[in-house]
Amino acid sequence: MIKTERKGDWLLLYIPEKWGGIVLEDLFKTVLFASKKQIHLYKMEKKVLINNKQANWNLSLQKGDIIKIQLFYPVPSTIIPTFMDIDILYEDDHLIIVNKKPFIDTHPNIAEDTATLINGTAFHVLMNGEERQIKHIHRLDRDTSGCILFAKHELIGNMLDHMLSERKIKRTYIALVHGSFSTKKGTINKPIGRDRHHATRRRISQNGKNAITYYKVIAEQKKESLSLITCTLDTGRTHQIRVHLSSIGHPLAGDTLYGGKPIFNRQALHAAKIELIHPITEEKIECYAPFIDNPAIFPKFDIFSL
Repeated sequence: MIKTERKGDWLLLYIPEKWGGIVLEDLFKTVLFASKKQIHLYKMEKKVLINNKQANWNLSLQKGDIIKIQLFYPVPSTIIPTFMDIDILYEDDHLIIVNKKPFIDTHPNIAEDTATLINGTAFHVLMNGEERQIKHIHRLDRDTSGCILFAKHELIGNMLDHMLSERKIKRTYIALVHGSFSTKKGTINKPIGRDRHHATRRRISQNGKNAITYYKVIAEQKKESLSLITCTLDTGRTHQIRVHLSSIGHPLAGDTLYGGKPIFNRQALHAAKIELIHPITEEKIECYAPFIDNPAIFPKFDIFSL
């Protein structure tokens, strides 16, 4: 773990042995994943100190040095805050994980839309006395529920984006699908592209982007001809789980866009768990999102067993 401390607008990083010998600028580039623009602003605006002195960006760091970064100053937000009841699963000075309800978009699709999850999360942050430009790191379909990760400042946003691209943020989904499986687990490796004949639909396409989904059968409801499964992804394509499961003859219950029967008022898909190593503190974060449908869609299941 990395020892950190917050003092007002400043984050204090206590340099561990493994960072000893790294030049300060290289630390920001290769460990903190700051952009060139960010590093330039840090230099010009003197937002970085070493041992309470103005930073020398060509200096090799030593174990025990203290880096101070001015991260928590007010940033005017372009997101209109909107009051709504949101379920916070985890929050610290850097990031927030929210349990998204179904029937709400992750972010606005048009500027006038202020009823999305990011608007509600912006309101939550503002009510806590923080003026921040928050950012969603990934998203869920409007009718899918579960874990959504937000960054509270630009530096952590870059670090989380990098982790997502390197597949270091693991998300586990629960789905209720039609039919019974011949095997208890499997891998679907099929490229996904846009459907030229539909504005939002995706399809399996040899010219599409690589997509890999892993699934595991948890339980069967034989009377209803439904199976409860978990899914994890190697990639994060739009509608990936929905397209992949439909392609092997097991569309999600309620997902009429991809062949599911309308037995529910939405597709039965829930992002139940998210796991990551905190990019700054290196603590392990593991969040579970309870089911929030009323009436319930999913059968009783201990999500903490995932």
